[in-house]
Amino acid sequence: MSVKRPPIRVLVVDDSPTMANMLTALLTEEPRIEVVGRAGDGNRAVQLARLLRPDVITMDLLLPGLDGPGAIAAIMSQSPARILVVSAVAEQRGVDLGFQAMSAGALELIGKPNVTNAEELRRWGRDLAHSVCLMAEVPVISRRARAAVAPPLPSGARVDIFGVVASTGGPPALAEVLSKLPRSLPVPLLIAQHITVGFTQGMVRWLSQVTPLPVAIAKDGERLEPGHVYFPLDGHDLLVDAAGLARLQLSRGGPCPSGDLMLLSLASAFGRRSGGVVLTGMGEDGARGLLAVRKAGGVTFSQDEASSVVFGMPRAAIELKATDQGVPLASVAELILQSCTFAPFRGGRTEGGGPPR
Repeated sequence: MSVKRPPIRVLVVDDSPTMANMLTALLTEEPRIEVVGRAGDGNRAVQLARLLRPDVITMDLLLPGLDGPGAIAAIMSQSPARILVVSAVAEQRGVDLGFQAMSAGALELIGKPNVTNAEELRRWGRDLAHSVCLMAEVPVISRRARAAVAPPLPSGARVDIFGVVASTGGPPALAEVLSKLPRSLPVPLLIAQHITVGFTQGMVRWLSQVTPLPVAIAKDGERLEPGHVYFPLDGHDLLVDAAGLARLQLSRGGPCPSGDLMLLSLASAFGRRSGGVVLTGMGEDGARGLLAVRKAGGVTFSQDEASSVVFGMPRAAIELKATDQGVPLASVAELILQSCTFAPFRGGRTEGGGPPR
């Protein structure tokens, strides 16, 4: 006889009564979800989070009084909860606040619906409810990396290009990694961070503030430069072609941008001179691509369970034998640098791998 699971208790935070009503109606169409409270400002959100102890909080950003990031920081220090940012992305300030919210402890960024069609709105609501149900399974407090010595790279491994894949919990993890890499990084760094359309440019601005490396949206057909960090355009996947040039293609569904497609292209173009890492996130994206890099003789590793917000993607990579074991987030930047220290990017084929000039 199956045991009935308790409902997922949700606190809705939005200063618009109309939006709060809509979110409540859409969420409660999912039988597993119960909306237990609503708050119209940041201070009230902090109070209700402490009183109600919800499983998940949906949080707007532009709130009266205490704004979204401030409320999230207070909640995470007083009564930690799983927090999903649900906010409009039209204004730059709102987008930038979203990444401040991620730094404060939010797990995901979800854009508010910009639709009037009832069926599209219901579809968006089903997606939101699905995200809430997934988030309810995430440990409330992220575990921190234990003191550990990162394993050495394979002997003689030196790469000309490196790819990073991340999803839930990824933006703060990327910020930590990029903040530790020097401006003299001798290879291009390509990023596939799963993100809602509308937030990519804000993420690029935010990460540019924490790293000495130039961070930019890649342009189709451009030559990738060493010491630069590249993201795909909203709704696109970022790949590398046989000539070592950036290629953007519209996402064909599934996680966006695709970490698998990015890493597969690196393995194909650069062979053993490619490198990749899979960071925190739900699902399995990146595992297949990382395996291709490993089979080509490139450098592969993944984030360990202790430092991951969600261990799904790194676990999938390990189980697929795309890498031997996870490494602490604190060691990722060091391993990237170690993998490419003596191999300045040439933009052409190197012995044993790499695209032609």
